[in-house]
Amino acid sequence: MRIAIIGGTGAQGLNIGKRFAIAGEDVIIGSRKEEKALTKVEETLEQLKDYDDIKLEGMSNEDAAQAGDLLILTVPLSAQKPTVQSIKEYVGDKILIDATVPLETAIGGSPARFIDLMEGSAAERTAKLLKKTDAKVVAAFNNVSNSLLENIPEPIDCDCLIAGDDNEAKKVVKELIEKIPGIDCIDCGKLEKARMIEKITPLLIGLNIKYKSHYGGLRITGIPKE
Repeated sequence: MRIAIIGGTGAQGLNIGKRFAIAGEDVIIGSRKEEKALTKVEETLEQLKDYDDIKLEGMSNEDAAQAGDLLILTVPLSAQKPTVQSIKEYVGDKILIDATVPLETAIGGSPARFIDLMEGSAAERTAKLLKKTDAKVVAAFNNVSNSLLENIPEPIDCDCLIAGDDNEAKKVVKELIEKIPGIDCIDCGKLEKARMIEKITPLLIGLNIKYKSHYGGLRITGIPKE
């Protein structure tokens, strides 16, 4: 399976890409400008030179969306809508993981504050934008700290909460995410649960600021692991 990270040249997208590439997945880094994707991939391959069989390539977002079997959207809120619209014709019936969080930074505010969206959540907004396709949108990676993702090769001491309306899609996403050492993936239910999942992120950011940490995460206890 080829994983295409749309808007993948930012810190979150690149670090997710690194983790999956190390886990043996075939990863495409997408960018609005292909040249930027190619440059970031070259830099990343140098960083990962001690690992064997790293499969990583750079493309434009549109080409990445077309070539990928599963898509991961890793853009700030301000870029979410135009980015989704730019790849819409290439999505088809693919799974699209949306990691977007509606933070107040989108309007120049605090990263520890949430913006309420008319659609209910960023993931639901993506689903609405892709309504005329057969895309299966799953909210995931919303509250996994970028610092944890970047701290390679250490395992990630954090659960990944996911939500989506297609159960088979969520199974695929869960199996994929749990290839990253340390992460347990927890299915929280329908896509509307993304409204609560996304709101956890500014709380975690605020706690990291308060306690001068970069690694604050979330663990759900007391429920059986699937």
